[in-house]
Amino acid sequence: MPRDTSKQTEPALTDVRQSLVALIKQADRAGANALLDAWAARHGYEEVFKVLLEPALIGIGESITGEKHTLAQAYVAAKVAEDMLTRAVNQPGANAYAEPEKGPVVLGNAEGDFHALGRRMVATMLRSKGWLVHDLGNDVPPEEFVDQALATGARVIGVSAMTMTTAQGIRALRQELDTRGLTGRMQLAVGGAVFLVMPGLVEEVGGDGTASNMFAAPGLFERLWQASLQAETIHA
Repeated sequence: MPRDTSKQTEPALTDVRQSLVALIKQADRAGANALLDAWAARHGYEEVFKVLLEPALIGIGESITGEKHTLAQAYVAAKVAEDMLTRAVNQPGANAYAEPEKGPVVLGNAEGDFHALGRRMVATMLRSKGWLVHDLGNDVPPEEFVDQALATGARVIGVSAMTMTTAQGIRALRQELDTRGLTGRMQLAVGGAVFLVMPGLVEEVGGDGTASNMFAAPGLFERLWQASLQAETIHA
């Protein structure tokens, strides 16, 4: 019988990552999916996220600075992540321990912020864990966040901001919540690159918590949801 040389011919991990980033930057969704599917056939979709997709997305997010194809890159990156999540949850046995459906949450980019990639990644992960996500998109005024949360029964608002300037604008949302008497009962999750490099910024802008990446976001939203329930009980 011929000797199995699959491991010998498999491309290096760094080469696969570079190829994935290149395909996403070319807005080649089909090509990126094909590459990830081929890798998952050897290693599984869970490993796709851990060692390929997450590092690639982080790199893309850091490199997006308003280039000509920024919106296309962000869109394709988000769609590729959604495609992989769909495949992962549809694998045999993937739903054996499926979590119960969770409540509504509101997401959006802070007013003046147009970096959609991170927000879309978080929305994808939250939906995969059963959350009903109301995504308001980019450049969302504070009052729109709160109005939507009240209308849908959301206990957690997630706000994304890439820069220090737009992150500081989250203060206005904090003030809006406090003015309407929603302190504690409506929790504020904040995220974006600037929060990873600026210790203390979460508290400075009035956030109730943050997550280091999209994979940690569902746990954060669960904790904040429970904190909202506790605050409501105390004020009842």
